Amino acid sequence: MLSDTAIEISPTDVSHLLGRPRARDFRIIDCREESEWQVCRLPDAQLVPMSRLGELATEVFTNKQEHLVIYCHHGMRSLRLANWLREQGFSRAQSMRGGIDAWADLVDPETPRY
Repeated sequence: MLSDTAIEISPTDVSHLLGRPRARDFRIIDCREESEWQVCRLPDAQLVPMSRLGELATEVFTNKQEHLVIYCHHGMRSLRLANWLREQGFSRAQSMRGGIDAWADLVDPETPRY
């Protein structure tokens, strides 16, 4: 199934999604490792490290209609994961372009850098 949802979403668009009322119709997935998660993270993000994807995928990714916004440090791992999820039928999986590094540049300069 092809999706009309772009594979990448900008940090500013993610910020707008987060700013909407609490009735969330999307989920934020952080695919970095635990040590990176400890440095900084987006609000309400769920940690699903790429290194543990094999064991966690079937319990974390269950609703193929769900809008998933995935991020990492610079946007490469999250793009790989978004593409993989789309191959599995999750047509609304998106990668945050530029990762949390771009988030710090474009949305929240107080975000710790590493």
